[in-house]
Amino acid sequence: MKLRHILVATTAVAGMAFTAPALADAMKIGITQNNVGVDSYQTTYENAFKEAADANPDVEAVVLDAGGDVARQIAQIQDLIQQNVDAIIIWPTNGKAVVPAVRKAKQAGIPVIITNSNIAEEGMEFIAAFSGPDNITQGARSAELMCEALSNKGEIVQISGQPGYTTAIERQKGFEDRLAEACPDVKIVETQPGDWNREKSQRVMESFLTKYDKIDGVYSGDDNMGVGALNAAKAAGREGIIFIGATNFAVGYEAMARGEYYGSIYQSPVDDAKAALQTAIDVLEGKDVPKLNYFDTPKITKANMDQFDKPVF
Repeated sequence: MKLRHILVATTAVAGMAFTAPALADAMKIGITQNNVGVDSYQTTYENAFKEAADANPDVEAVVLDAGGDVARQIAQIQDLIQQNVDAIIIWPTNGKAVVPAVRKAKQAGIPVIITNSNIAEEGMEFIAAFSGPDNITQGARSAELMCEALSNKGEIVQISGQPGYTTAIERQKGFEDRLAEACPDVKIVETQPGDWNREKSQRVMESFLTKYDKIDGVYSGDDNMGVGALNAAKAAGREGIIFIGATNFAVGYEAMARGEYYGSIYQSPVDDAKAALQTAIDVLEGKDVPKLNYFDTPKITKANMDQFDKPVF
């Protein structure tokens, strides 16, 4: 079964959609993603999802991209409900804002699987399962790396992800809570959002460098932002700063190999996408699926990076 490309022209579901010819007894699974074009992780995730769906003769996939627009994603969820799909996978643009639409899907008898970034707590009762990383744990492990790198003492800045986005909130919380427990003498002097964007994060770091004469470390919600901060420090000639991210990107892996980037958390968008699709299939087949279906995300530093493949994103 090959996926064919169609452009959805209606205002309600504006964005790129991929669907497949209907098969007898095929499971029709729709997915609405957060913002495919914003970074290479999401682009790789989408490609992996389509490949996995294409390889499964029992799946008819409808793949949508919200483009970072909450209203568009809600409209896409409503459209998938109207299409009477068998299951809906949602990568939330905003974990709180999508709750009413997810409730409607449940009321329509359609199981919802949340992928990558979880729904707000009040929406948990309406979903069949979450599939993805444990972002709290990722943040906590990043804090442990920071404590290790700074020998439990120093002043750091934090570049968080997109405000209101569950992944950003959880990675920040996990980092801050664990930092306070593990090394309370490492102080966060300021936090600013980088919106998952390397160029914006570079500008944020430029501002930090102007404002603070002493910065011992930088924690970023992912390596894409972290390398933006690294680039700013290199341009300013500020050496000796420790850089740690919460998701390892190829650029972070390369900087780690050069000794410019201390550590990160290893996470595969290919595994993420395949796990989401398989979770939806397992739910539809009536299998016993954990409500929180996490996959492991280990620490990666220069000392152990030879145990990990370079990220493809």
